[in-house]
Amino acid sequence: MRQTTAPGAPAVRQTTAPGAPAAQQAASPFNSSVRKASSGRPAEQGRGRSKRAGRAAGGRSREEVGWVKAHGGSGATSLVEALGGVDVGDRWPEPARGEPYRIVLVGRTSASGLRSVSRALGALKEGNAPQGLELLAVVLVADAPGRLPIGLLRRIRVLRSVAHVHRVPWIPAWRTDSPMKYVPRQLVTLSRLVGSDVYGEGAGS
Repeated sequence: MRQTTAPGAPAVRQTTAPGAPAAQQAASPFNSSVRKASSGRPAEQGRGRSKRAGRAAGGRSREEVGWVKAHGGSGATSLVEALGGVDVGDRWPEPARGEPYRIVLVGRTSASGLRSVSRALGALKEGNAPQGLELLAVVLVADAPGRLPIGLLRRIRVLRSVAHVHRVPWIPAWRTDSPMKYVPRQLVTLSRLVGSDVYGEGAGS
């Protein structure tokens, strides 16, 4: 997919900082000049797909949340299937064309994934994105079960200094494309952040 740019700085709430991790793979559209799951409430049938997800995938809805992949395999598609919204892929949505202006940037907690997230945040700061975008959060999806090495945790702390960061644990059901037995509390919290009602108001976070 092509990446669009616009002159001038975008109207985003979060930007990057000089200490952010450096650049990522050349394949990333942002690289250019211009899960041990915590148990929560029992999961509903299927993977928690929202009725809105299928509609959003091919359509444009300015008021829905746009999920932006910082790199391939970020987990954004699984999050859209679970919480709804628009999977805009590895590009910035264009609010001027009716696409979502509220966005969530998604990446993995691997070293390369965190570098991709940093690169995308840098693109926002430098104005290499359409005007009018509002960054709700950076979502980091666990790249493996268990605790992260200290080096990766340090990189996440840097990202937290410049953006609201929300972590999603390793969810085995996503790997096997099977129903979740329990909804991780972090996923419930994220659903509230993006305004999804998939898991209901009474779910614990």
